[in-house]
Amino acid sequence: MRKLELLAPARNLECGIAAIDHGADAVYIGAQRFGARAAAGNSVSDIAELCRYAHQFDAKVYVTVNTIVYDSEIEDTRQLLAELAEARVDAILVQDMALLTSQFSPLPSPPSPLTSHLQPPASHLSFHASTQTDNRTAEKVAWLRSLGFKRVVLARELSIEEIADIHRQVPDVELEVFVHGALCVSYSGLCYASQHCFGRSANRGECAQFCRMKFSLLDADGSVIERDRYLLSLKDMCQYDNLEQLIEAGAVSFKIEGRLKDIGYVKNVTAAYSQRLNQIVKAHPDRYCRASKGRSTYTFQPDLRKTFNRGYTTYFANGRQPGIASFDTPKAIGEFVGTVKEIRGVSFNVAGTARFTNGDGLCFVNQERELEGFRVNRVEGNRIFPPKLPRSLRPGMRLYRNNDQEFERLLSKQSATRKMNLVMRFAATAEGYCLSAGNVTVYMAMEHQKAEKPQRENIIRQLTKLGGTAYECSQVEVDASFSDFIPASKLAELRRMLVEKLKDESEGVKENSPASGKPALSLPSTFRPYRVPYLYNIANSLARQFYRQQTDSPLAPAFELQEPAHALLMQCRHCLRYSLGYCVKHGGQKPVWREPLFLQLGDGRRFQLEFDCRNCQMNVYAENH
Repeated sequence: MRKLELLAPARNLECGIAAIDHGADAVYIGAQRFGARAAAGNSVSDIAELCRYAHQFDAKVYVTVNTIVYDSEIEDTRQLLAELAEARVDAILVQDMALLTSQFSPLPSPPSPLTSHLQPPASHLSFHASTQTDNRTAEKVAWLRSLGFKRVVLARELSIEEIADIHRQVPDVELEVFVHGALCVSYSGLCYASQHCFGRSANRGECAQFCRMKFSLLDADGSVIERDRYLLSLKDMCQYDNLEQLIEAGAVSFKIEGRLKDIGYVKNVTAAYSQRLNQIVKAHPDRYCRASKGRSTYTFQPDLRKTFNRGYTTYFANGRQPGIASFDTPKAIGEFVGTVKEIRGVSFNVAGTARFTNGDGLCFVNQERELEGFRVNRVEGNRIFPPKLPRSLRPGMRLYRNNDQEFERLLSKQSATRKMNLVMRFAATAEGYCLSAGNVTVYMAMEHQKAEKPQRENIIRQLTKLGGTAYECSQVEVDASFSDFIPASKLAELRRMLVEKLKDESEGVKENSPASGKPALSLPSTFRPYRVPYLYNIANSLARQFYRQQTDSPLAPAFELQEPAHALLMQCRHCLRYSLGYCVKHGGQKPVWREPLFLQLGDGRRFQLEFDCRNCQMNVYAENH
């Protein structure tokens, strides 16, 4: 039996609770510092509160401490880890290998008023290898396993076949895969373009989204191949239809990207994938189960088309595919709702079946290949009245809705409830009465008193009043011969005692991780050195010491500390040759340009492209490589 984990993003405490309510088995959240999304930080007190809420469902909370750390920040990072251990987080996502060194072991800090009621803090923390550690081979995953990582977050670029191969070779490591959300064009952890251009490091959580900018593509003679297009901007990932194949490949945790996204996104996407996982579990009850407890019910029908997206792609799940990029815009397009049929005066009608609401956001790609949007001011059937008719709107243009007012209204309210089912057993004891659910029992000392009339129905009614808790009761077992009188207040007290003990028991449960259930194989935990020394992202002395013990290859300071000349800025599986139809290896036509090619920003800065066909990869260099 394999436990399947849906892992949802939490921008803050509110989003984290919503993710749990809408069916997540785990959430990942950033602390105030050292997370790869600097704009999504949270206090340890909020993280502790999220842990308390999640753990009652046996759901997990993972904290991202996945930036590189400078020497001056070592003590602050150590203190943060101690506080997170005290807050009872379930694991830490890391990139910087300094955190693995013995000198970095966090010492528990004194209990705070916030967490003094919890168990003593853990003497160590479970670490997950963030996707920022560039995890794309079985050899890398085996090496990370040898270092003590229990889970590895795989690169987004991997195919289902590649994931299955990694699982076959290293079956005793939990594999976490991204299934939904925004895509970085470079392998994570190996993108230095933002630092090079703007002094904002992606490895420090401050990505400036270089890949969402507009470029021209030039050949070696300066001829323009493509002008002012978003050539590095990718569509958003959606593996909804590939979820079962990813499970069969050996993945156990399915990650939704989006720690900067709003609560509506979290609710909708989490609910959609949770329902799909439940369908898979229902179809294979002897093979799979969910990694947490409880059943979510919704006041809306989840629809991935209606949430933020740049258009969807399965990326490389089934090998290299066309149409993974969004050359016309880096912005949200949303769902296709029809084509413009007729323009008349200040309005137009739409050929399609979609229904519109005042305030909807619509958009289209105009004749200059730019995304243009407007609001709906008034609707009459399928005729749309915008505040001002866009001058570039033409009959036949495809129309998209990137803001659905009715859907957002549903999501703005409480849109899900998560409950765990209980079967209670009520019985008399020598000293009074007891109430049980599963392995948990509470007792109340009380004198027995015979009732004048049957009490069974009243007992069931009082014990099942669980509104406001995380539980619901489907059955109360009471002996048919039971004939004692018990005041309703005493029954309510027993019920409260049981709920509190169930919550305490859930807080003590720490080991509920997904697992492959297969023995380890003997794949050597070899360390394959990088050919470019700064790719290790060594930003402190402890990390340097760590890597010196792993390899005799040359090491260099992190790019952020010492930028080399003519630097390799990005490694991408996305390839412009292929996307433009000029990859001979994959059946395209022979290029008509003279290489090398260059990407050029609007301010004139240029970046040289290298096509590494042996590894089916496109590299981006600072000019004059």
